[in-house]
Amino acid sequence: MMLWALENVCNSINIPRKQNTVEVSALAGETDLQKLLSTMSPEFLPDTFVFCTVQGIYGDYSELSPLASFSEPEGLTLVITEEKAKRAGLSYETTFKAITLTVHSSLDAVGLTAAVSSQLAEKGISANIIAAYYHDHIFVQAEKAELAMETLINYSYTNEI
Repeated sequence: MMLWALENVCNSINIPRKQNTVEVSALAGETDLQKLLSTMSPEFLPDTFVFCTVQGIYGDYSELSPLASFSEPEGLTLVITEEKAKRAGLSYETTFKAITLTVHSSLDAVGLTAAVSSQLAEKGISANIIAAYYHDHIFVQAEKAELAMETLINYSYTNEI
């Protein structure tokens, strides 16, 4: 469901595919941590996102086309654009930029999110990471997004094979 929501949002906001992007199939992703770090190729998603909590089920909010959602006992968390949250009158605390690690990482890979979040933590940047089938997506405070991207790019270069 989350992968469908992510793909649906990317298609609805017309995120262009890079010319040199290879279409990936449902093959297993990379598990080697060194390869993942050296080829993570971070890219920004174009919008500013927020995390909102609401009561109800996903279908009640499908018109907002959440990028992601998660059901918890306290409520349903929606990751949506700031613009959509404002239009819907939903409250939120912080704005985030999304950074996608474009390497096809396996859900069985060990250490990628720990390594990335550790590097960002050293710079005082929170890393709210969502793993989808093909890629990991990191939501960082909007005001620290450029520093986060610089940190990830530099970290990738220091781990080149």
